[in-house]
Amino acid sequence: MTTPVNDPRAKTPVWEARADLVVIGSGVAGLTAALRAQALGLHVLVVTKAAVEDGNTRWAQGGVAVVLEDQHDLEDSVAKHAEDTFTAGAGLVDEAAARSILDGGPAAVARLRADGARFDSTGDGLLARAREGGHSAFRVIHAGGDATGAEVERALVAQAGQARVPVLEHHIAVDALRTPDGRVAGVTVLDRNGVPGVVRAPAVLLASGGIGQLYQATSNPEIATGDGLALALRAGATVADIEFVQFHPTVLYTPGARGRCPLVTEAVRGEGATLVDGAGASVMAGVHPLGDLAPRDVVSAAITRRMALSPGGVDDHVFLDATGIAGFAQRFPTVFAACGALGLDPAHDPIPVTPAAHFSCGGVVTTVDGRSSVPGLYAAGEVARTGLHGANRLASNSLLEGLVVGQRVAEAVAADLAAGLLADPSRGRLSSWTVAPAADRDALQRVMSRYAAIGRDADGLAAAGSVLDLSTQDSPLWTHAAVEDAALTLAAQALLAAAVRRTESRGCHVRTDFPALDDNWRRSQLIRLSPSGQPVLADPIPLEGVA
Repeated sequence: MTTPVNDPRAKTPVWEARADLVVIGSGVAGLTAALRAQALGLHVLVVTKAAVEDGNTRWAQGGVAVVLEDQHDLEDSVAKHAEDTFTAGAGLVDEAAARSILDGGPAAVARLRADGARFDSTGDGLLARAREGGHSAFRVIHAGGDATGAEVERALVAQAGQARVPVLEHHIAVDALRTPDGRVAGVTVLDRNGVPGVVRAPAVLLASGGIGQLYQATSNPEIATGDGLALALRAGATVADIEFVQFHPTVLYTPGARGRCPLVTEAVRGEGATLVDGAGASVMAGVHPLGDLAPRDVVSAAITRRMALSPGGVDDHVFLDATGIAGFAQRFPTVFAACGALGLDPAHDPIPVTPAAHFSCGGVVTTVDGRSSVPGLYAAGEVARTGLHGANRLASNSLLEGLVVGQRVAEAVAADLAAGLLADPSRGRLSSWTVAPAADRDALQRVMSRYAAIGRDADGLAAAGSVLDLSTQDSPLWTHAAVEDAALTLAAQALLAAAVRRTESRGCHVRTDFPALDDNWRRSQLIRLSPSGQPVLADPIPLEGVA
């Protein structure tokens, strides 16, 4: 019989498992790592809070940004890809880390293709390539026209099934087990009914995705609630760049929509579609040299400004005119179907679009092979901050990062285990079942969307903090919803702390009261939890005018 979640006995785990590596999440980074770790002889267990194929990876449309040497393209290079990444990241990209990850792209894609992933090709047998915002060349490979993430996830899930990688579906990770000297030694989890268990392991990999559910409208699925970020902070890890949340410029506008909204992939603009306002005037004319293919932060900010001006009486969306694209339904079947559900035909009708929360550029601070500041705790994918994205992610660099770092983190875990650097899992301590502050989710999403989305200012950020404080109360983490609400609350508090202090506009952090770029802020902000459990800025504050 299942113990009721409101019963005090639910505080004690009722089952226990062991592994060498427990992977939290089953997207591109998590499954890539799990497959490589198992191939290296490690006992792996994947924990995912939905079905194994769910998550954000399968919703990625555009593709994988990669320069492939066998494609005979003399006009492109990894160095050019790196320069585009640096430009998009607005001065905060770790250039050495970015070069390392991008250099690993060709081999990672080759492995994925060898494992069964099928990308679109041209008539001459080469891979078809698209160009997206911020890219100086056609280097984005894709699958199913605009269903790349679905194909990547399909291939990885199939491989995991063939390799018999153990997966705990519908289980949510709550907290890390830690040894007396602060090393991670496993995790506590809840099944879908709130029954608690514990997985003891010397290595825990967070591959749990982003924080899109901080906002009312997002391209992320409903499970993107920042659980891994919160777990890492409570385990003593450092996070950075959390104020940089990328809003995708073109999410299909649906009146009154909440939650996950369909993307209109950037590749549509790469094929020639243009953004226009309600009066038919170009949104991007004169804004940026790349026009409609400017980096995402630039396009999202331009759309937001144009909506505020409300030409043609439209104040909550603009339009993407793709009527000049021949064969739209064949090239972009996913977008075509989403438009069709609203009664639109992109061959004749401009597509209503609006920015929506899309990608967290920051996260748990890691090396390019996934090591965090806490021994035994690793991170890869959107939950991690490797330094690749800086203040704004370049389109289609995320699937690449998941493939490359996922592979490397498995090798790092194997090396750390062999070197005796990780904890004995039996020394991991189980504290009383966690209680954490949690705000009302609806209030949190409304206030973050209103005050902490694209345009921010000091008054609005202060108002958001006040609303959070008033709607937050301590909650025992005995259900999936409670764990998610607490994670969203902690992520919101961390984001607000960083956004308040960054008194400039850079990348996808736009301050209307500080609209200029400030070179004094060409640095990342580090955040940890205080002894009282509050996210605090951990990097030193420069003192001006002090002798």
